[in-house]
Amino acid sequence: MYKSLTIAALAAASALPALAQSSVTMYGRFNTSVERQRDSGAFGAESVSQTQMVNNSSRLGVKGSEDLGGGLRAGFQLEHGFNSDTGAISRDTFWGRQSEVNLGGGFGTVRLGLFTSEAYYATADYVSMHNHDTGTSSDALYAYIGRDRDKIGYASPSWGGVVAHASVALRETVNGVSDSTRIIDLAVNYDAGPLHLGAGFERSGSERNQFAIRALYEAGPFTFGGYYQRDKNGLCADFSCGTRNNFRLSGMYAFGANELHLNVGLAGEYSDINDSDARQFTVAYNYNLSKRTKVYAFYTRLADGDAGFYRGFAGDFSSLALGVRHNF
Repeated sequence: MYKSLTIAALAAASALPALAQSSVTMYGRFNTSVERQRDSGAFGAESVSQTQMVNNSSRLGVKGSEDLGGGLRAGFQLEHGFNSDTGAISRDTFWGRQSEVNLGGGFGTVRLGLFTSEAYYATADYVSMHNHDTGTSSDALYAYIGRDRDKIGYASPSWGGVVAHASVALRETVNGVSDSTRIIDLAVNYDAGPLHLGAGFERSGSERNQFAIRALYEAGPFTFGGYYQRDKNGLCADFSCGTRNNFRLSGMYAFGANELHLNVGLAGEYSDINDSDARQFTVAYNYNLSKRTKVYAFYTRLADGDAGFYRGFAGDFSSLALGVRHNF
């Protein structure tokens, strides 16, 4: 018995260094708001007002990494999106937000699987500070043309604050449906001191593409940011839009646990669609109860052009919201 216990103790001790080099973390976010919404109605119909509970991209995830030695590491990340108001899956698949395995080292990181557009993270997402570009106040004007699944990606190491990203979404047949379009996604970010810069480019086949640049500057309690996007058929899969310019400015003033936010977007007309312009603005207040929990209020409004390009009909949508967000 003593010999068996000694062998077991030695085996457990020899496994400790390997266990210490691996880590698995569970994380998530609940973000729910109660909103009074007003819709001006389709094609001259009467406006409709209603009170709704809204999910703002709540998610549950697990990620892990293993130190392989020699500066090499392996990792994975799975992320599930759910509706916090009903508990239902918010995407078509359970791990629809992210499902990737990666291998990294001094050369950078190689990623395989499903993950969000690097160009989007470098531009539109970076300046959406008030509610993380989620829910009814999210950016309705940005042209997101990437495909998140079946991607091979690469992230470089940091070169003096500069990090480059590149990925390609492969042509594959999924559930009997063939997707013959290869999508390329490129991005670069610069973070050093108070200045943060970024740029992103996506191309889907030969007829759809978008390019955007972003800047954000921190000046004490003030943070200012914005992006400019130029796209071709970015929001038209049938290649009927033409080209368009899209601008967004955002600002935040923080004092104590309080944050005041202003976010304004302006999309010009597509060259082949008259009256396809739109405007969007949001004013918001956040109060941070802790590093992980905040309560917030916002008012957002989207004014679609006469062509009703963004909503399917001309008119305005607005929402007055109260919400709570908790990270764990």
